[in-house]
Amino acid sequence: MKMLTPAPCFLLLACFLPAAAPGADAGAPGGVAGFRQTIGEDSWGRLRTRLMAVNRDIAQKGILPLPGGTVPLLTGYAYHEFYDWDLYFENLYLSGYGISDYCFTNLQVFLSRQRPDGFVSRTLLRPRPTQMFKPFLAQVAVLGSRQRGDDFEWLRAADYAALGRYLDRWFAYDADGNGLPVWDSADASGMDNQVSRAGALHTFQDEGVDLACYLHRELEAMALIAGKLGKTDDQRNFQARADALARKINAVFWDEQDGFYYDRNEKTGQLTRVKTVTGFTPLWAGIASPEQARRLVQEHLTNPKEFWLKYPVATYAASEPDYYQGRRTVECNWRGPAWVPTNYMIFHGLLRYGYQAVARELAYRTFRMALDENPATREFYDSDTGKGNGMNPFWGWSALAYVMPLEYETGADPTDLNREIKPLAGVALDLPGPRPGAPAP
Repeated sequence: MKMLTPAPCFLLLACFLPAAAPGADAGAPGGVAGFRQTIGEDSWGRLRTRLMAVNRDIAQKGILPLPGGTVPLLTGYAYHEFYDWDLYFENLYLSGYGISDYCFTNLQVFLSRQRPDGFVSRTLLRPRPTQMFKPFLAQVAVLGSRQRGDDFEWLRAADYAALGRYLDRWFAYDADGNGLPVWDSADASGMDNQVSRAGALHTFQDEGVDLACYLHRELEAMALIAGKLGKTDDQRNFQARADALARKINAVFWDEQDGFYYDRNEKTGQLTRVKTVTGFTPLWAGIASPEQARRLVQEHLTNPKEFWLKYPVATYAASEPDYYQGRRTVECNWRGPAWVPTNYMIFHGLLRYGYQAVARELAYRTFRMALDENPATREFYDSDTGKGNGMNPFWGWSALAYVMPLEYETGADPTDLNREIKPLAGVALDLPGPRPGAPAP
């Protein structure tokens, strides 16, 4: 793949990027030692202290049963709701310590509440009867199985069929029959206030490029699971559906003039020309062509007038009329601030397409934002200043900010459905993982 020619913004931002180890290329991973040398001993010590605090919070506040239950479940939220895609990213962080328990416990509680039509609510305590669990359940199952000796047999009895019904229900949200389901709303997409993109509550109008990419990965995860269970016909079917969906994503959402992926309004048939962070999900899903990836990265991602602010990636392009940083009420703001899970997906997408230098810069910039600009881990961050917003402290998916440079330097990617997953963070940092009842480190 063609490597990125650095855009002018890299010169502007160079002072914020940590220097590579002496004699090392900025795009050449340096292992754990390279990571430690790059951030320096002071940051290394503060990182260990920060992660001990995060892990203590997870163990003491984030692992608990449902009211009246006994099975421990995982949540990143002090008000103890259990969410959908949060579960996936929270477990990606825990995979760095060899902990996979909640890929199983949480998943099976969600599936135990599945309706006969396949619907699974995206929340547990306060179910949302029209908002589906975002397409991450099969990926959670793969993440757990990869860490349990590559054992998928536990899915055979009931969960495999339940996952199939769940995927079929997702594809039923397709009133025009073009193969691209819709979100209930911005709220259902997880990007709560992106109403200009994904619509108000229960409008069911937004064919989201993010939704389609998540479904593509779910279909690939189901193909993998089917193969592991010896269901070869199902495996071929799921993979064929994934391939067909990838073609539709490029045919419908890609705008050649702008060089960007936009959502589509199912009710009007028109593209929703709002530039948001979701336009980069085809990088993570591996759907963009090399030329499409080049345009996404050069014209938009690294554009300081759109997404590449001091602490990228802005969740709305700065050129959008409803872009803003911070918080106006108590909302979760996805119209400008940087959120770690979207940074994390983009980071691994960049590596997938060979943009090593950009991926490195994004990893270290996200790391510095979380560690240096804030005394505690936060829910989301202003991408112009790095200031944290939302829950304080937060022990959910934002913890991935601390391992992004480590994954860059070691080549690890726990989101890769086909790779072995190792307890990288625990070994590299010599830290115990967050287990309930364990003594505080």
